[in-house]
Amino acid sequence: MIDIRKLKELVRLMVENELTELDLQDKEEKVLIKRGHEALPGHAPVVLNGAPAAQQPPAQADAPASAAPPASDAGLVAIESPMVGTYYATPNPDAEPFITEGGNVSPNTTVCLIEAMKVFNEIKAEVSGTVERILVKNGEAVEFGQKLMLVRPS
Repeated sequence: MIDIRKLKELVRLMVENELTELDLQDKEEKVLIKRGHEALPGHAPVVLNGAPAAQQPPAQADAPASAAPPASDAGLVAIESPMVGTYYATPNPDAEPFITEGGNVSPNTTVCLIEAMKVFNEIKAEVSGTVERILVKNGEAVEFGQKLMLVRPS
């Protein structure tokens, strides 16, 4: 099984270098990652050892890069998804959310889980402040670098 950190780094390099396809293989692993018009908008299909990853519903499209953020967002810091996966606001279906709008966070506060390749990854705030807005819904597919929530730093 490929290391999630390796996969995350490969996706980051693809985005930074505007690559549409990456095909790597060695004696133990084979990875094929494609981005572009064949995939759902905003998603990079991943194939590991010939088995395609489950298709996720498309995430809500971000505003065009040329659009200015609303004035009320001035001074807010975004907590972004470090990987492609499924966002979970709670540790299990019967639990309270990790954080709610108006809640305070510190750098080590767990704000959500992102499931990627059947592994649940705790996402830390990495900032101190108050959560102003949560931008995604529980169970929603998220992509690498997508804004999950906005925090007013303290």
